[in-house]
Amino acid sequence: MSGTRTLDADVVVVGLGSMGAMALWRLSRRPGVRILGVDQFGIGHAHGAAAGESRLFRTAYHEGSGYVPMLLRARELWCELGAEARQRLLLEVGTLSIGRAGDPSMSSVLESVHEHSLPHEVVSGTELSERWPQHAVGPDHLGVLDLLGGALRPEAAVVAAVDQAVRRGATVATGEEVVAVTPQGDGTVVVVTDRRELRATAVVVSAGAWSARLDPAVAARTQVWPLLLTWFLPTDPRAFDADKFPTFIRDEPGTHLFGAPSLDGYTVKVSPARILHPVSSVSELPTTVDPDVLSEVGRNARRFFPALHPEPVRYSVHPDAFTPDKVPIVERNSEGNVITLAGFSGHGFKFAPVVGEMAAELALDGSSRYWSPAFGLRAHADLTVGN
Repeated sequence: MSGTRTLDADVVVVGLGSMGAMALWRLSRRPGVRILGVDQFGIGHAHGAAAGESRLFRTAYHEGSGYVPMLLRARELWCELGAEARQRLLLEVGTLSIGRAGDPSMSSVLESVHEHSLPHEVVSGTELSERWPQHAVGPDHLGVLDLLGGALRPEAAVVAAVDQAVRRGATVATGEEVVAVTPQGDGTVVVVTDRRELRATAVVVSAGAWSARLDPAVAARTQVWPLLLTWFLPTDPRAFDADKFPTFIRDEPGTHLFGAPSLDGYTVKVSPARILHPVSSVSELPTTVDPDVLSEVGRNARRFFPALHPEPVRYSVHPDAFTPDKVPIVERNSEGNVITLAGFSGHGFKFAPVVGEMAAELALDGSSRYWSPAFGLRAHADLTVGN
């Protein structure tokens, strides 16, 4: 790259959570590219959407079969990162989707596995009860076991990605808040932090629920939702060990639950879909949850898992930016030197390494095979119009 002697980095990555850590890792694999990552917190922090012990990985996708090629690539990259870091970041326990035949969610899962010939098992309600008695199901239930699915370890994955990038020469600054990202019109971008100004040829903005602070266009197209994660005590923790209990998604009228096997040996993660109210900004994220809300989550958990004590023994709340249709924003500005990653709507972590790869390709090559116009800002509704 020309003029690099006047630059602080070739590429600056703003935010080193789910997507930013993976972008830093994929960028670091490009020889000769100077990379600087900046985060307002520390690496692997608990403030963003990535935290919470586990995340589901699945290729049999409720949200549409069009995502499957990205998920297959993401799985390759999860395994690659785990091998590099010598850590088991993806626990290959499978992911079990449970609903009723004909339900839209189950139809989407079956469409995904058939269209892409994914390894899977279709299980009747009777067989579900026999193989996984932890679940309360009836004969009209249907299960689809995604054999490529499993549980991701998000905090470990973020730290591993940053560590591998640093090992390849990337520089990281923590405890430094970015307050502005401004293209200069001369092929460079200035990143202003609360400590200094940085100049780079390209910038990847991956600030999660904080993205709206840096870009009015993103603020107009996303809404911050608090996501509640809950854990319960089972009467027999061994029945929920990873070798007996796949990660799962349960869909029933009015109820959506997801969770993972016991990873600490005594609690089970069983969490609801969005049940808390959106907030105007991440600074308004609630730090506590109404006990009545927690008890309601517990009653639903006990209804689907009779062997769980019905009161959550711990919980956590995490912010994520949602788009109205839950399609993410991956945008390259008109100058081609600011890549924005935002609005992953509570289902982004599984995609993180392929999104990081996409960001690296857009920043350095100007295109990516995984980018779609559906990810562009123009494809997303402006939530402020008509308000």
